[in-house]
Amino acid sequence: MDAIALLKADHKTVKALFRDFEQVGERAHKKRQQVGDQILQELDLHAAIEEEIFYPAVAAKAPKELKDTLLEGIQEHHVVHVLVDELRVMDGTEEEYAPKVTVLIENVEHHIEEEESELLPQAKEILGDALAPLGEQMAARKQQLQTKHAAASAD
Repeated sequence: MDAIALLKADHKTVKALFRDFEQVGERAHKKRQQVGDQILQELDLHAAIEEEIFYPAVAAKAPKELKDTLLEGIQEHHVVHVLVDELRVMDGTEEEYAPKVTVLIENVEHHIEEEESELLPQAKEILGDALAPLGEQMAARKQQLQTKHAAASAD
C-alpha cells in the first residue's frame, strides 16, 4: 500500500468511528467512551506516522507553497493533540465530554478535507515512485506503535 492510500484508509476508518460516536445515545456513557477511546487511538497512530514520516518526506521535496500547507497541517495536528490529551483523562460521563469530541470531530474532518484536496494530490506528484516504500515504512511504524499501545494497555 502506498503512503497516500494508507493515509486515506486511516481517514476512512476514523470517519466511520466518528459516525459510530454520533450514533451512541447520551446515556450510554460506557459505549460512548469505548468509541471515544478508539477515536483517540486511531488519531494518535495516524498523527504519529504523518508527523514522523510522511510530512518530513513531503517537506524535503516541497515547493514553498506546499511547505506552508504542511505547516498549517502541523498546527491542526497540535489542536487535535490538545483535545486528545484533554479527552484521555475523561471517563465519558462529564458534561463537556461529548461537546469536546464534537469539536475534535469537526477539526479532524476539516483537516482531512484539506489534506485530501490539497496536500495529498501535490504529494503524489512530487513523491512519485517513493510512495510505495514510504507507505511500507509508515505501515511498519504504525504496527510498531499499535503493538506498543497494546502492551501498555495490558499492563
